[in-house]
Amino acid sequence: MHRVLSNRKAIFLMVFPGMAFLMFALVVPIFYSIILGMTNWTGIGALHFIGLKNFTDVLFHDSVFWVSLRNALLLAAFTMVLQHPIALLFAYMIAKVGGRREKLFRAIFFVPCVLSVVVIARMWVSILNPTFGLIAQILNALHLGYLSQDWLGDPRFAIFGLIFIIMWQGIGWATLIYYAGVKGLSSEIMEAAKVDGANGFNLMWRITLPLLKPVITVNLTLALISCLKQMEIVYLTTNGGPGNVTQFIANYLYQQAFEASRYGYANAISVIFVAVCIISTILLNKILKKDPDEN
Repeated sequence: MHRVLSNRKAIFLMVFPGMAFLMFALVVPIFYSIILGMTNWTGIGALHFIGLKNFTDVLFHDSVFWVSLRNALLLAAFTMVLQHPIALLFAYMIAKVGGRREKLFRAIFFVPCVLSVVVIARMWVSILNPTFGLIAQILNALHLGYLSQDWLGDPRFAIFGLIFIIMWQGIGWATLIYYAGVKGLSSEIMEAAKVDGANGFNLMWRITLPLLKPVITVNLTLALISCLKQMEIVYLTTNGGPGNVTQFIANYLYQQAFEASRYGYANAISVIFVAVCIISTILLNKILKKDPDEN
């Protein structure tokens, strides 16, 4: 092994396939998108370079883009502050149940993840319908029909209704990852902590959470990326409406490219989108990796 690792030719042969794939699958498409983003290409015909006009228009003149980014960050905030603490609590409780009930609850919580996105979208559009939806029917049965709202059609509530659907669909993945982390904790450490007097809240706060920090970091990073690139449920429920109040970057990019035939402009959005994802991920990892004892 030492002879292989000291051989530059052998190292090159082992590293080259991975580097070539990375270049082909990531670097080349991004570079090509940058080039297309400097054109007014409509998808057909010749390319006409217009410099950085598309990029400046996106950043300084496109209010819909900023609404899309705001919605993505709002979803990320709700996901990290609300969804993931709940998912972690559920994972901890499921891991402690044991037996057949543990398998049952594990399967129940993972059901939303195995359902088709189309099924989920149509189901919640029906449930949230202000006329014949399940929520409206329950409120009417309780003589609280005046509380019924057009949860996905009213600009005041649409973004929150959409965020709820996305969080419901994704809570199973978060719970599963946290569950795997909890099950992987050393039983000896837990028993030692109990012997020292730790129980209940102290056991969770002082022992379990610090040990799960690597899992939490990975899970929150995946959640942030998922929130930023959210599209399918958006497209199938509101398609950014009403009036772009529920617009997300990926859905807006799709509309610009395939509905408005502004491929150059859409590529400019995609390049800025990639930059936002990279910067957000780096910042999140810096925050999560920071030692809380540091000044």
